[in-house]
Amino acid sequence: MLSSCRNLYFLTPSLRESRLSARKVYRLLLQAIGSARMAHHDGRDSADFTRGISLQDIGCDDSNPSRSDLTKLLTGLDISEKGLSALNLQLGGEADDHDGPSGLKTHSSRVFVNRSLNMNTIKYVGFDMDYTLAIYKSPIYEQTSYDLIMKRLVEIGYPKELLDIEYDPSFPQRGLFFDKEYGNLLKLDMYGNILLCQHGFSDVDQAVIRQCYPNKFVSPAESRYFGMNTLFNLPEVYIQACLVNYYDTHADFKKLKSGTGVESEDLILLYSSIFQDIRMAVDYIHIEGNLKQKTIENLGLYIAKDERLPRLLKEIRDSKRKVFLITNSGWHYTDAVMEYLFDFPHGPERGSEHRPWRSYFDYIVVDAKKPLFFETGTALRQVDTKTGALKMGKFKGTVREGESVWAGGSSDSFCQLSGARGKEILFVGDHIFGDILRSKKRQGWRTFLVVPELNEEIRDWQSAQASFSRLKILEYSLSRMCRTPGGPDRDAPEKDIEKIRTEIKKTAGDMDRCHGSRFGSLFRSGSRQSYFAMQAMRYADLYAESFINLIHYPPRYLFRAPHQLMPHEQFLPSVSEPKASPGVRTISEDSPLRIAQSASTYHDEDDEDSDETAQNSPHLSTRTAN
Repeated sequence: MLSSCRNLYFLTPSLRESRLSARKVYRLLLQAIGSARMAHHDGRDSADFTRGISLQDIGCDDSNPSRSDLTKLLTGLDISEKGLSALNLQLGGEADDHDGPSGLKTHSSRVFVNRSLNMNTIKYVGFDMDYTLAIYKSPIYEQTSYDLIMKRLVEIGYPKELLDIEYDPSFPQRGLFFDKEYGNLLKLDMYGNILLCQHGFSDVDQAVIRQCYPNKFVSPAESRYFGMNTLFNLPEVYIQACLVNYYDTHADFKKLKSGTGVESEDLILLYSSIFQDIRMAVDYIHIEGNLKQKTIENLGLYIAKDERLPRLLKEIRDSKRKVFLITNSGWHYTDAVMEYLFDFPHGPERGSEHRPWRSYFDYIVVDAKKPLFFETGTALRQVDTKTGALKMGKFKGTVREGESVWAGGSSDSFCQLSGARGKEILFVGDHIFGDILRSKKRQGWRTFLVVPELNEEIRDWQSAQASFSRLKILEYSLSRMCRTPGGPDRDAPEKDIEKIRTEIKKTAGDMDRCHGSRFGSLFRSGSRQSYFAMQAMRYADLYAESFINLIHYPPRYLFRAPHQLMPHEQFLPSVSEPKASPGVRTISEDSPLRIAQSASTYHDEDDEDSDETAQNSPHLSTRTAN
């Protein structure tokens, strides 16, 4: 199919010169040729027909094709104008129908789609505050948090030498799991298989991994494993590694035979105890400590702001939608941060009058205690905005939109308060568990995940394309050697098979090293997607580097997800390549190129020698390398 379409593209000057990309022509013709409505023309099959067609054949201007010319072309292929509109074809740009409005060139401006979302059905748009509306500057904010946590640990009895350890922002990554029993940091794939295992600052040997984790598999839902899914966890990840490394290498301590901690002459210190102390220190600096006070005292140092924020919220409200804020932060901190985010000399537009930040929101909920908010929740109480005190009892009365601030409550009580229903709500947040997963599973809200790391991930992914292609070819070669029913190909020496397996692991490591973190990409390791990627694809309808990217899309935009085929569906005659035309070279089924182009190739998930490949995330689609 791809060969035929490329052949058409290069043989038809009108298409080649119409500013449509080859990949876009491919998609256009894929819809046409694959259609069951496609009839035989003059006894020719679909491949012969497409190979010879041109705009001149149907009476169109070959030098300057218009939208109507393309409509005639599609009509000749039995696709209606309505079908053309559905494809969102634009002659003026190369952005495809999954990437957003025509002319949206940069990844940093795009919203990526996991599940189609018609914005016309959304009546309420909600936002989290921390790391969503308020983006904390990295690494200065993590450095400050790290210093305060370490100071608190020393205050409760840990050695003062810990204060001499400098924070390394290149080490931590969110999406990891901490094993409280063995003190390991784990990066998991989408099924729970271990991709990487780190103990302190050392890689764990494969034999040790198999001893601690049979089949190299864990169940992330077990209480033994603590998931670090938010950017607030980054300093915590590094401190966990620091403390484990400190006690494992200290001359006065030796490891317990069970591998669950260390001991000295008069002390046993379990990794689970270290974890609990770190957790308590983290909670202390956020709730009782002075992290928030330090932030308020120098908001410009710690928080980035965007003058487009007022305009975006105004546009949302102008489209007859309600806007609300739900944050875990208290009222005084929320008020200070939001006041800063809207602190511009103008209003939504330059030259317009400045407006207080609360005027942009219909409902404001603080101290929400997510993810509990999406479950049983707490009592919903009004906040006295002058003192920050909570009014006694549950609220009963008339809701004055934009005037009342609420504390606590639950998603159920909020829906009763606002009149909203599940799928009418789009909620934007950064916390994969607290904001996205729970709101989706418990209430059916539509979800938008903010991934501040996304631009860097895309940049690194583009750098890793050569390694990724090589990885696919190596996997293909290995599968050829192991095709015989009785095991490896008898003609393939075992040493050759082992050589390819070693090369696969090396190439996967090369891909990981394209990323700045010790743990590689946030979304994958080699060709295997991470547990974080699985959660993002499963629970986030939309995702982007910033919520502000919504400003590039019309208020009633239809975000359409690309069609995804299961492996058995990819090779059905209706979606596979049509019969090759004479002189047109096709890609053989066994070709490494076909393996590399396959949207979804699956291996046995327990086979550590094969690098499992899952459906690419939208932002990692190979079309970005067109």
